[in-house]
Amino acid sequence: MVLVRGGRIITEVDDYVADILVDEGRIVAIGRKIEPPAGTEVVEAAERLVLPGCVDPHTHMDMPFGPTFTCDDFTSGTVAAAFGGTTCHVDFCMQQPGQSIPEALDAWFEKLRVAPPVVDVGFHVAVTDLSSPARIDELRELPGRGITSFKVFMAYKGSFMVDDAGLLQTMEVAAESGSLVMTHCENGDVVDLLVRRAVAAGDVSPRHHLLTRPPLVEVEATARAVRLAELAGAPLYVVHVSCGEAAAEIAAAQRRGQAVWGETCTHYLVVDDSVFATDDFAAARYVFSPPARDRSEHDRLWDAIRAGTLSVIASDHAPFSFEQRELGRGDFSKIPNGAAGVEERLLVVHELGVRGGRISLNEMVGLLSTRPAKLFGLYPRKGTIAVGADADLVIFDPELRLSIGPESMRTRCDTSVFDGMQVTGAPETVLVRGIPVVRNRELVAEPGTGRFVKRGAPMLGATPARVAAEVAR
Repeated sequence: MVLVRGGRIITEVDDYVADILVDEGRIVAIGRKIEPPAGTEVVEAAERLVLPGCVDPHTHMDMPFGPTFTCDDFTSGTVAAAFGGTTCHVDFCMQQPGQSIPEALDAWFEKLRVAPPVVDVGFHVAVTDLSSPARIDELRELPGRGITSFKVFMAYKGSFMVDDAGLLQTMEVAAESGSLVMTHCENGDVVDLLVRRAVAAGDVSPRHHLLTRPPLVEVEATARAVRLAELAGAPLYVVHVSCGEAAAEIAAAQRRGQAVWGETCTHYLVVDDSVFATDDFAAARYVFSPPARDRSEHDRLWDAIRAGTLSVIASDHAPFSFEQRELGRGDFSKIPNGAAGVEERLLVVHELGVRGGRISLNEMVGLLSTRPAKLFGLYPRKGTIAVGADADLVIFDPELRLSIGPESMRTRCDTSVFDGMQVTGAPETVLVRGIPVVRNRELVAEPGTGRFVKRGAPMLGATPARVAAEVAR
């Protein structure tokens, strides 16, 4: 048994001081001055916050991108996650062209076997090939395997992208099976045209990644995804929203009563397009999609977060080393897209959101833990501190100061889009199902502590923006 003693417990709705008693991986009691049985391990949490473990619904461990793979596997990536207070993440199993969905899942389970995680892991399936009618039947079978969300790319033509017919078919299966569809919203055909024109003209520096993916290609695709979801009667989750206009399309759908949720990512609240001010190849480290936007979009995204239009802040952890990015020297379209962020997410959101006066501690927990747990079928097992829940707990020191950078992070990635950012507040001790994984900022768990988790049906109640609108009326 484990007793977490004297911490200030923060959930999406609570803020109080108490002890937490854990037995066999679950919380069995919460109260003042609990007397633990003999032999109980005691974790002192006085003058610390105790948070439910963060749930990151958007990661890419060991993911193929062109001729390379993201540089974190499920061991190194989940160690980074644990140090960032994330105790469960949902990774994208990427179906390859010509591959059945069961074959894709077998490949991802093999990745888990070869590089065992230290935190719990679930899977989404990224649908990239519906050329055979059998693929539709395979999608229908996924909820029975504990996979209740599908992702579709409207971008990356020639690799991950599906056409509108494939998008609609996936949405129809989601509507039938009670699953959630996730969309990467950029107009892939238009981006492909703009990229080919730029390369033909000799405009090959990383700056042209920004110029060939303007905000309107994201806004248009978001509006199209929303309307196709409406046609299919499917719930929709728009990933990595980068600009206020795209958020506005989501907000309009929510006001109509449509089941649509939005996510943004930590890097969209920090990085702006000034990193592409020159043609220097050093800017390759900031190549992710959609690209960083004008600095003014940071405030617009925070406005959308507070309004409930954007319900989740995820990491979109897709780390590539600078050496890997050299694949795109001489042709920006070959730079692997993505940024590390699974460890930085809680640090940055606490610094900019809570310490910056933009959100409360309760709202932070909602954005990073409770709402993703609900939307992706993990609640109330994950995402809260309550009797019966998994003892996924973060002992958070609100006064601990850190400087973010490759030297201080546990990812294998040697570049950070948050490099040099100073934060106050970080996880000190992290438990996964009551097992200490990080203790006093030291890794104490072995690979394999984490497990694959089957997820239930998404909890798709009214969106926060819809509730706010009804209250206002």
